[in-house]
Amino acid sequence: MTDQAAFALSMHRVAVPDPSSNACWSPFSVASALSLAREAARGETRAELDALLTDFDASDSLDVPELAVANTLWADDYLTLNPDFSLTKSVRRTAFSDPMTVRKLVNTDVAETTRGLIPELLTSPPPPDAAAIIVNALYLKVGWLNPFSAWETAPKPFHAPSGDFDVPTMKVTEKFRYAHHDGWQTVVLPAASGVEAVILLPDTSLDQPLDPSVFEATNRVNLELSLPKVDVREKFQLRNVLERLGVARMFTRDADFSGLSPDERLFVDDVLHEAVLRVDEEGLEGAAATAVTFRTVSFELPVEPIVVAVDRPFLLAVRHARSKAIYFLAQVARP
Repeated sequence: MTDQAAFALSMHRVAVPDPSSNACWSPFSVASALSLAREAARGETRAELDALLTDFDASDSLDVPELAVANTLWADDYLTLNPDFSLTKSVRRTAFSDPMTVRKLVNTDVAETTRGLIPELLTSPPPPDAAAIIVNALYLKVGWLNPFSAWETAPKPFHAPSGDFDVPTMKVTEKFRYAHHDGWQTVVLPAASGVEAVILLPDTSLDQPLDPSVFEATNRVNLELSLPKVDVREKFQLRNVLERLGVARMFTRDADFSGLSPDERLFVDDVLHEAVLRVDEEGLEGAAATAVTFRTVSFELPVEPIVVAVDRPFLLAVRHARSKAIYFLAQVARP
């Protein structure tokens, strides 16, 4: 628990530096996708991922009936895959020469796994030299063991950094696991199938020090708990976050992903992540997806560029690339 909490908190501090903003992300989804990338990595590329993902094992959390998880490698038709590279779920082939179709296929698959909560993980098609995408998607929906009574939900003041305002607030009186130490109150709300929600309430502000041990609360006490309803969604590009956490080599052309493909030199273009979480009187519902996009390394030797200066009258044609039909032809004599 401590290692996974430490991973979650270290990522959170870098990915969400502003304590006054809403945010939501899935440490499980990000770690799952990065673990698959780690399986394909070798040398220093793998060492950096090992250091970040200490003792992470996704299989520990897969016995929850209400949890749907899909791990998929989307690979170009012409990419030779290392037979030793294995994935939890599936390998799917498609033509990466048609990036719009790749985007549609990935988004459709993610939307299906996440029950439509994440309809468009990839907002743009992959780069022209992309050859593979590792995708993790998950969906979770569970009910509280001690549900809130809807009739007790009412507007109550919430003291936000920008000022006080009323929000729909739920209320329940019940025995919960609770702790108060190191400037944080911890409340554990049990849900079905061994899932639980852990509320971490700071005495002062969200940017005060937070140790992974704060996640632990063993004493059951009688609480009158007031909790706002939650509906939050966020999307991240995690390259900069991971680089700041020491995972940098995989984003360079010195990356070693020979465990994925023995014939192509690959590096990671970016790691995209989206998550949504909803909490109400009955329980919680959440979805998340993470995409690790791999590009090929060009073996072309650098050459001096040809200098072209468009500094005199010229013609400009706009045409269809395949049929060569010319849609526009312009003569530019005076720009």
